Order: sequence, then structure tokens, then C-alpha cells
Amino acid sequence: MLGHGRVLSTGTYLDGLRFRFHLARRLGVSPACVDAQIVGEHGTTEVFLWSSARIAGKPVLELLERTAGQNREVLRQQIERQVRYANIAIIEGIGANQHGIGMAGARIAEILSRNEPAVIPIASYNAEYDVTLSLPSVLGRSGVSRILEPPMSDEERKALRRSADTLKSALARMHFSPS
Repeated sequence: MLGHGRVLSTGTYLDGLRFRFHLARRLGVSPACVDAQIVGEHGTTEVFLWSSARIAGKPVLELLERTAGQNREVLRQQIERQVRYANIAIIEGIGANQHGIGMAGARIAEILSRNEPAVIPIASYNAEYDVTLSLPSVLGRSGVSRILEPPMSDEERKALRRSADTLKSALARMHFSPS
């Protein structure tokens, strides 16, 4: 048996990269300068960790409000929509969307093959939530060695619990037949 730590998926890894990209574009910096994460399930209940999103230690929400001159909540909704529906926009634009997930999968394979102890938001089984969901995890050749739950606001923590419950509900509706 491989064990839960060696069974994983890309989770919110690609979504997190897209989140950083959209924040960086709004703020006129490189995505490499943005520290922002998405956790939970890869889908409509994924959780954007706005409370801990930073550029050079400065809260991203504060920077967005100053530079964009728009309502902070409107900006949040716009960016979240762009990230959540990027897949559809890319397919409509170029007719396919295999490049982003291919890049994410290649990076994960590279981490595993090099035994590089990288921290990425990867989906693996989490005993606290009793489901497979995406949280920043130390990944290496033996799979996930440690899950690093980031700081979250109370609202974000509740949203993560709802995301986990959504996954559990979907799993409960599946019918497995013995092979």
C-alpha cells in the first residue's frame, strides 16, 4: 500500500499561480513577488486566503485599495471570478487548456523526481478534515511529508470547512462497486 501521503493531485496549485498572476497584474509587479494562496477543493468552494496575501510584507488588500481606487470587495470578486473561470476563458481563447495543468503536473513530477522538499498547495488526504483537499504541503520523493496549514481569518477557516464538507458530500453520493 502506498498510504495517504503518496496519493495526491494538483489541487489548487494552478489556481494559486493564477491568483498570484492576477494580483501581480493589478499591482504592476512580478507574480514571483506575490505571496498568496488558495486552499480547499479545486472548484467553486476553493478558499482565497486574502488575509495572508502579501507583497513585501504589505497586505495585498491594502495595496489594491490604494492603487486601484475601487471598492476592496469589488476587486476581490473580480479577481476571484477571473481565477475561478480562467479555464473557460483560456478554452474560449485558444480552444484548449492543457498547457497550465501540464506545467503544474510537470513541476510536481520534477519535485518528486529530484526529491526537492518544496512547499506547494497540493491535494492530499487530511485527517483533520477527513477528506482529500488542498493545503500547502512539503512534497518530496516519498510524497507529502507534512501539511502546513497557513494562518487564516475566522471567515476563511469556516470557508475551508465548507469546502471540505462539499468534498465529503460529493464523495458520499458516489457509488463504488467492488472489482
